[in-house]
Amino acid sequence: MNQFSQIEIANWIAIYLSAGMCCAIAMVMSVSVTVHGLWQDKAWQDVRTVRGAVLFLPKAWWRWQKLYLLSTPVTLGIVSYFAATMTWA
Repeated sequence: MNQFSQIEIANWIAIYLSAGMCCAIAMVMSVSVTVHGLWQDKAWQDVRTVRGAVLFLPKAWWRWQKLYLLSTPVTLGIVSYFAATMTWA
């Protein structure tokens, strides 16, 4: 008993692939902007103290997390528009 037609299966695969590609692009962009921001702020100079070394990783992670989460509405918009243009019957 097959619940989905071949077209529906192909559409769902395409949607998941497009979401994965958008997330990969967002990951590359957010990591590169985070690294650039850390480089510009010369954040590695704070690592000289024990407190700075302990707080460096959470600060870098939080900076990256904010950038990556900002891409969520764009990713949802792109994938939703892509799904709306598909023929489901």
